[in-house]
Amino acid sequence: MKAQYATVIVLLRSVLHLTSAAEQTDGQIHPCQRECRADEPPKTCEYHFKVEWYYTMSKACYDCPYNLTDCYRPDCVPADGVERPIIVINRSLPGPSIQVCLGDTIVVDVENAMMEESTSIHWHGHHQRNSPYMDGVPYVTQCPVPPHSSFRYAYKADNEGTHFWHSHSGCQRGDGAFGSFIVRAPKERDVHRDMYDVDEHVLTVTDWLHELGIRKFLAHYHGSGDNKPETLLINGRGRFKKFQGDYRTPLARFDVTRGKRYRFRLINAGFLNCPISMSIDNHTFTVIATDGYNVQPVVVDSFVSYAGERWDFVVEATANIGNYWMRFKGLMDCDERFTKAFEVAVLHYDGSSDGEPEDIPTYDNSLYSGIQLNALNKGSGQMDTATVSELEDATPPKKDLRLENKPDLTLFMSYDFYSLDNPHFHKPTLYGFKQVSHKSARVYTPQINKMTFKLQSFPLLSQREMIKPSMSCENIKKDCSKEFCECTNIIKVPLGSIVELFLIDKGVTYNANHPFHLHGHPFRVIAMERVGNHTTVEEIEQMDREGRIERNLRSAPLKDTVTVPDGGFTILRFLADNPGYWLFHCHIEFHVEVGMATVFKIGEDWDMPPPPPSFPKCGNYNGNELVSFIYPEDIELLHANLNESVYNILDTKNDSHINMISTMGKLWPFVGGAHPYVSSLANINSSYFSIVLCIVISLLFIN
Repeated sequence: MKAQYATVIVLLRSVLHLTSAAEQTDGQIHPCQRECRADEPPKTCEYHFKVEWYYTMSKACYDCPYNLTDCYRPDCVPADGVERPIIVINRSLPGPSIQVCLGDTIVVDVENAMMEESTSIHWHGHHQRNSPYMDGVPYVTQCPVPPHSSFRYAYKADNEGTHFWHSHSGCQRGDGAFGSFIVRAPKERDVHRDMYDVDEHVLTVTDWLHELGIRKFLAHYHGSGDNKPETLLINGRGRFKKFQGDYRTPLARFDVTRGKRYRFRLINAGFLNCPISMSIDNHTFTVIATDGYNVQPVVVDSFVSYAGERWDFVVEATANIGNYWMRFKGLMDCDERFTKAFEVAVLHYDGSSDGEPEDIPTYDNSLYSGIQLNALNKGSGQMDTATVSELEDATPPKKDLRLENKPDLTLFMSYDFYSLDNPHFHKPTLYGFKQVSHKSARVYTPQINKMTFKLQSFPLLSQREMIKPSMSCENIKKDCSKEFCECTNIIKVPLGSIVELFLIDKGVTYNANHPFHLHGHPFRVIAMERVGNHTTVEEIEQMDREGRIERNLRSAPLKDTVTVPDGGFTILRFLADNPGYWLFHCHIEFHVEVGMATVFKIGEDWDMPPPPPSFPKCGNYNGNELVSFIYPEDIELLHANLNESVYNILDTKNDSHINMISTMGKLWPFVGGAHPYVSSLANINSSYFSIVLCIVISLLFIN
């Protein structure tokens, strides 16, 4: 506890005594993006994020793409050439890259300049040890940041690797609110330091719509619209639209020098159900890390990344000098059955022309061959694919409780899409699921253990005193196997417990795929299998009892985001050593928005650090109780003069009594619960002042 409080104090001091580091601007490299040295003191790294509505191919782009240099002007966001509204940070896509050294303190002022939407920023892959209030999940760790206001995130970069940041509010990530977040360590700490010469290429891939994500969401859940992305973007660039004269917007390009070895850091910022396979013509990959954790090197010809995953790999520039296609192919909802979402980038060798490779790449002619890592819906033991569970930690784990001990808690989480009368989209007797005649307009509900997660009107962590037993799933009385059930599903886990988690994809309704992300903790992936086209919890339990599930308890890899084969399972183990309320959810945005999530409560409330001073509060306004709305500077004065005020009131004339009562609203202007996003002092001593008020009024009437 003392260590946690000390960390909070250190962070607060660092916020108040910032270095003069200039924030990153166009053409400039932030001072914190540097070679990390063991003998160098850590820095405090400041950033300003302005979140705003914007537009691709705006007036800032001048004659892009007819004049390609215009496509690189400040504030020009060409994307793939299709004009559409977007949400961006600092008018760039992706947003500013945060690249720091292990031990640095990160301070990000997020300014919400949008007209009507709240926002938040999650630091995906950073576990926020001793800083759980900085995790950036609205109504779990903080209140959302309202328009025309700001929120300061401050925390220590204490786990290295390839991470990324993104909005955790609604569909904003899919509309452009994301960017890379790299935490490097001194090179002597890197077990793979001898495998590469250059570490400079960060590669962000995402599926991309030609309309706002919320419009796609509404059309899918309330109408007969689909949920399929049109295309992909690589580092915010693509060339979907063909302009007059066969002009196109520029592609992402990665420069290499023949004979050198390059570390690439790939981030999948995907939004919908669109796993992305990657290959490079005439080159192979040596994968060395995933989600920030080193693995034993494995050479593959291609690999698949799922929404939220990160992969580090080495490319040896040994081919003939020239230009080579880097091919990115959408799978599942992006495959040949639907939109054939596809994009390319260019691997450019120094000394070659600035042109593109000669052949024209398409979805159909970009077939992979050879060995593929992390393949879609595959199990272990295949000749041409390898699963995550078949990878090995780069450093043999020593005294890792996750692998040495039996779990203290075993959890089974099964999920599928269900044909329920979900009242958010199918109102019984009006337009229930089976009442809708057009099957394309029937929307299935994804649920974990037949439960839909419901957010409360306040953050579970920072206002945990407001959590009531009635909010729990344990209080549901109906049969959730037949009816729609919605609750705030909080799973309590004792601090220090080893948790073994079975993720089971029943695979009945769709041949789908779900990547799951755990906040606050890494986990070891100890098993992953596909059983068949569909499976059940009972079947998996039976397999386990019979010893037919092989766990890798020697050197299972560490991750924080992982896929589950459709009709199969993935088994995770994590050590619950980070107190707080931590979200666990499907990283497909449409799925988490309709409740495909749960929360782990790690430890008891007293194990968690207190909220930072003046941390914003929010909640419902219900009009049932008087609330004292008194500012800090007024409280001391009120306490000092309270008795004197009472006696003065008693000594005044009757007409003054009447005036005091009639203007009472000036002192108590708000009635009910805390006003959204007000100071944490909004509810202080409300009951106390109400009692005093009653006494005063009683004495007045007695007189």
